Parts: sequence; C-alpha cells; structure tokens
Amino acid sequence: MKVNSSASPLLVFVIALGLASGALARGPVSKAPKDVAKWLHKTRFAKQKLTKLHFYFHDTISGKNPTALTIAKPAISSPTVFGTLNMADDPLTVGPNVNSTTIGYARGLYGSDGQKEIGLVMAMNLVFTGGKYNGSTLALVGHNPIMESPREMPILGGTGAFRLARGVAIANTYLLNMTTFDAIVEYNVAILHY
Repeated sequence: MKVNSSASPLLVFVIALGLASGALARGPVSKAPKDVAKWLHKTRFAKQKLTKLHFYFHDTISGKNPTALTIAKPAISSPTVFGTLNMADDPLTVGPNVNSTTIGYARGLYGSDGQKEIGLVMAMNLVFTGGKYNGSTLALVGHNPIMESPREMPILGGTGAFRLARGVAIANTYLLNMTTFDAIVEYNVAILHY
C-alpha cells in the first residue's frame, strides 16, 4: 500500500484543530489552542501515569426506563441474536447497586457479532461525570465474549485527564438476568496516559 507523505501534515492539522476546538479534550485540562500546543509539546518528555479504575456497568434492557434500546434487528432469527444492534446510555456506579453513587455513563453501541457463540462488538465511550475525572472520557472498542468471566477489552483513547490513553478493561459479570438480559458488570480498568 502506497502512503502519501503529504497527508501527514494535514492529519496533524486536523488533530490539532480537533484538540483546539475541544472535540478531543474535556474536563480539567485546558482546551485553549495555546495550552493544547504546550501540553502536546510537554508529553514528548513526560512520564506516563498508570490509573486504575473500578466501577459497575448497569445495562437495563427491560422495564419502563431502559438504559439500552435495540435499534436494529436482523430479518432472520438466531440463537445468538446475531446482528442485533443496541444503543446504550448505561450508568457507571461505585457499587453493584444501581442506586450507589453514579460516576459516569457508558454511551455508545454494542451488537451481537457471533453466529455460533454469544458475543458483542463494543464501541462505547466511558463518560465520567463525577469525582476527579469529571468531564473526561475513555474509548472502549472491541470484542466482548459476554459468557466468559473475566474478559478483556481494549481502551483505545481518551479525553480530558485521559488524553492519549491506552489500556485494558477487565469485565466480570456480576449479575445477568436470563429472562430480561439485564446485566450488571464489574469493570477493572488500567490505563496509561499523560
């Protein structure tokens, strides 16, 4: 594959423009163009930090106030519900009880991606709305074999306090209602960031 080297400056400009406009930066980190440029320069010499997070993800499909809705279903039926796509705005809490302190939301898409085994493809933003990471996000994207515990998914980026983050999310099913498919999942997340 041939790569056009003139695309690199354009890519850098688009990323810098996104950072300056606040599209990639949230939370306590300044979004002013001058401050972003200084921050990017400093990260070349900065030591990475390791942050570990622990929370519970509440995915409620049933009832009057679901936090996840099916937005697409395939024309054929499948024992693994292959092809079903859901949109979620699931609360992230400190404890397994949905009424414990909310620290954020998992917002995005997940869909059934297995024809022979149950699994999901995840494209979620972990949006933190409380505590010292208020306004920061993490991008969780990858395969989620939901019948396995523990299971591992990649963290591919972040904003705010988690700019340039990369890491791993380990999920353990805490509770799964096999009638409604409502679930509570424990997450342990380890990320490297600046």
